[in-house]
Amino acid sequence: MVSEPTLFFVFILMILLFLTLDLMVFHRKNKEVRVKEALLWSLFWILLAFAFNILVYYLYGSEKALSFLTGYLIEKALSVDNLFVFIMIFQFFGIKQAYQHKVLFWGILGALLMRALFIAMGITLISKFHWIIYLFGGFLIFTGYKMISKNNENVHPERNVILRLFTRFFPVSNKLDESRFFVREDNRRKATALFVVLLVVETTDVIFAMDSIPAILAITTDPFIVYTSNVFAILGLRSIYFALAGVMQLFHYLHYGLSAILIFVGLKMIISEFYKFPVFAALGLVAGILIISIIASILFPPKDENIKRI
Repeated sequence: MVSEPTLFFVFILMILLFLTLDLMVFHRKNKEVRVKEALLWSLFWILLAFAFNILVYYLYGSEKALSFLTGYLIEKALSVDNLFVFIMIFQFFGIKQAYQHKVLFWGILGALLMRALFIAMGITLISKFHWIIYLFGGFLIFTGYKMISKNNENVHPERNVILRLFTRFFPVSNKLDESRFFVREDNRRKATALFVVLLVVETTDVIFAMDSIPAILAITTDPFIVYTSNVFAILGLRSIYFALAGVMQLFHYLHYGLSAILIFVGLKMIISEFYKFPVFAALGLVAGILIISIIASILFPPKDENIKRI
């Protein structure tokens, strides 16, 4: 039997190895990511997640394996839905696709660290103040309710509070240098538009984590399962972004499915003191909702034929 700390250490080393190969070998040069390449990388990350899931089942049993798979599906679905926001951010700042991969790489690297912090905080709060589980559950239900009308909202990157504070205290270059985060101009070190976009993406992910972390804590509070499922869900996010960026708006019913999932896990969290919802049943319900929302999007396309594809 391999201990969880040992497997977690191996897991971290494996992730660092893949990220290093990604940045230093496969995407060393700034270039546009073709759809075929993006699909292959997406498939690779998904298969790697399932292989890890099988390993968890073999080492620790079916309950932890089902918890991992359920958490992975929830986190992956929420991550894919958030891609639309990333598309809007890149369009707003006029970042070419050849440089978007660099932003997403460092953005996801930062997300891995922030998610670890959020997970540690969430689990600590639940263990010390059990009543906070009801607060998390209520927050998820409220978020699920708000998500129903999210398509009517516009994304305003320029209103990002962190961005406004950064531009107030740190000089930003007016010259468009899309390949570097910082440049030296007028004997001063200035940030470029690319770094500004990275800052917006990072702070946006913090907002996303406020939904996703409580959602998976409703499934399990095992730190190992929570973090590894989170990591696998966001690692393949860049590849899925380039594979689906042009057709994201076709999945116009996905946010309804995600709304239903958030409301479900919120209710599950609230009633957990009185009734333990079976992990297998939760997995089936989450998968069923996602499948129905995707099939509905395909069978019933948007009525407005003038909807712009991004």
